[in-house]
Amino acid sequence: MADNTDIPGPQDRETINRNQPHEVKYWAQKFGVTEQQLLQAISTVGPKVGDVRRYLKK
Repeated sequence: MADNTDIPGPQDRETINRNQPHEVKYWAQKFGVTEQQLLQAISTVGPKVGDVRRYLKK
């Protein structure tokens, strides 16, 4: 099921869906990185928010 884009932020707060532009934008802003940096992090460590957060803090 697709996310409801009328609700701000992701609906699953444990994973980042790289195929949902509003989620990519939300998490990029939350982590203070570009969308490209976020997508690279997801490609490297997977879509779990905790893993992405740790990767981006390095």
